[in-house]
Amino acid sequence: MICVNMLIISIIISVILIAADQVIKYWAVTELMPAGTMDFIKIGDTDILGFRYVQNFGAAFSSFSGARIFLIVLTSALIIALSVWAVRDKKKHPFMMISVSAVIAGGIANLIDRIRLGYVVDYLEVRLFNFAIFNFADICVVLGAICLVIYVIFFDSKVKESNG
Repeated sequence: MICVNMLIISIIISVILIAADQVIKYWAVTELMPAGTMDFIKIGDTDILGFRYVQNFGAAFSSFSGARIFLIVLTSALIIALSVWAVRDKKKHPFMMISVSAVIAGGIANLIDRIRLGYVVDYLEVRLFNFAIFNFADICVVLGAICLVIYVIFFDSKVKESNG
């Protein structure tokens, strides 16, 4: 029963993260796009974080720009693979499930843009130093992936040992 509950919680987390991403992107399209840029976090005269509307036709750092079909297929395959792994995992460790949920949610959220619009809406700009412009879904993917690596390195072997 715990495994089924963890799957349900994971699905709920994914749906919430996808909805949050799409709401923020709606704001970016309706409010930010006409303005172009907006300040967000500024300390004195130093810009830390801002908003800048960008249509990203590629993946991270605009890599694979113009390879829309490839990115749709690759993202879909990764979402399916992670979903199968989460469903087949016998223990369903909460940390692993939440991490997988974040990666899947971020992938689906950007996939929605890529299929619907032909590009991904990006809007978060690190102004303190020159860095990529990204979105909430990207944050979900990166943090979820980091947590998955932590899970595999530090928890997975211990979970397998405790299960015999």
